[in-house]
Amino acid sequence: MNTFTSTISINKPLAEVYDFLADFNNHQQLMPDNIQEWMSTRDEARFSIQNMAKLALKIEERIHNQLVRIIPAEKPPFDLELKWSLSFNNDHTDILFTINAELSMMMKMLASGPLQKLADHETQSLLNILS
Repeated sequence: MNTFTSTISINKPLAEVYDFLADFNNHQQLMPDNIQEWMSTRDEARFSIQNMAKLALKIEERIHNQLVRIIPAEKPPFDLELKWSLSFNNDHTDILFTINAELSMMMKMLASGPLQKLADHETQSLLNILS
């Protein structure tokens, strides 16, 4: 399993950050420009990555004000899990975004950079939106 992480702190209440992340309709705002054909509900999202693949993801687990765990809703090109972990620290919310991907050696060479960029882009977008 290959792990890609990105952390940020946002000067917002934990509940506000959690409520935003717990609704998949909000996640389109976190995505980079190469995400197309976005369709979502509170629990699922479908989209395509320009010139690459189509993905369907679903929120598998919500732990109130702590965790949002996302897994594929349909068979992806590789096994994948996205996890938003939240904790409140004095006056701000600490966020750890983790992408776990089961990548072959070939896929690792191709996808490691883009997956780390995705993790960083999503956390930075969240910071920009909620700040």
